[in-house]
Amino acid sequence: MRIHPGSLGPVVLSSLFLFILFSAARAGAQADTIVIPAGTPEDHDLQDISNEQDAAKKLGMYQEFVQKYSANPAAVAYGNWQISQAYQTSGDFARSLDYGDKALAASPRNLDILVSQASVAQQAKDNARLANYAKAGGEVCASIGKQPKPENMSAEDFARQQSDQKESAKNNCDFLESAGFNVIAAETDAKRRMAEIESYSAAFPQGRFQEQVSSYAMYTLGPGQLNDAPRLFAYGEKVLAANPNSLPALLLLAGTYVDSGKPGSLGKAAGYSQKAIAVANGEAPDADQSRKLSAGVAHSILGYSYIKQEKTEASIPELTKAAALLKGQDEQQYAIALYRLGFAYAKLNRVSEARDVLSQAVKIPGPVQSMSQDLLTKVNVARAKGK
Repeated sequence: MRIHPGSLGPVVLSSLFLFILFSAARAGAQADTIVIPAGTPEDHDLQDISNEQDAAKKLGMYQEFVQKYSANPAAVAYGNWQISQAYQTSGDFARSLDYGDKALAASPRNLDILVSQASVAQQAKDNARLANYAKAGGEVCASIGKQPKPENMSAEDFARQQSDQKESAKNNCDFLESAGFNVIAAETDAKRRMAEIESYSAAFPQGRFQEQVSSYAMYTLGPGQLNDAPRLFAYGEKVLAANPNSLPALLLLAGTYVDSGKPGSLGKAAGYSQKAIAVANGEAPDADQSRKLSAGVAHSILGYSYIKQEKTEASIPELTKAAALLKGQDEQQYAIALYRLGFAYAKLNRVSEARDVLSQAVKIPGPVQSMSQDLLTKVNVARAKGK
């Protein structure tokens, strides 16, 4: 029988991803701190403001304070920050963000203000602003401890100072890093998500969520999203250079190469699939659901690559293993493996085996169901004719 297997790459990539997932800083620059020297007119006025118990009067006093000391960046930053927090408390997030941005303009590398702004942006559900605050914060965090050692300071004291600076900033940096990642995870527009990923990756190059961000990037660049294979290949290779055992990278590259159509792509698909099979070790006694799923999909892609290379006999064991591993793990991946196995059997004129497998596939609702039904119809016709 002459039948075309069809392209199942997008189905593989999207369903697998959903399961498995979920500007350089100034050289030597540090985080800003706000210092109002004791005994100065600014200090005296701030003491008067702090003694005021009426919230509305206190807010007005801060506004007067900012105007009075407009030539003092520290006073402007502190006063606008307090006004921002007052509006946050009252639930006026728009004004809170505006005054917070004025504070940042006066003290742009202040982690406390950046965290405050990120918190308000979260409450306001303003993810665009939140992403910008996280990026700015990441740049500050990356610069901490990288200033040159002063000539009059010992190496031991300098090392202690750097350690203290990093420890002091840790909670703020962790918060901003998490907030930036949450923006990526919540983004529904693929183009905006990729822009956020690139911005976030530059700000947190060694971040805690590096693997998850890489998975989101490859998913976003892949079929069903931006469908930018060249960028996907480049990004995937970059991820594997840093982590050769990254299953999301191995599987997404394998699934994309198997449907690429370019010379040499099928060999690459097979290679990445084989690597993923070895890393996942899905048939091991201690293999969990994620490892079984990864291994099953890898066997399925490997079998599919063999079919497309006219190595149909070699595809049978791979697709049989794929079906066994995926059954009960992921219904759609299981259906894909059954369809491919049924196609392989049909291509070899093993029509009875093809019929048995496809009869299971057609019972599974989803994108593969109609393809399986069409193939089963052809198999039944061939079987009736005795072919």
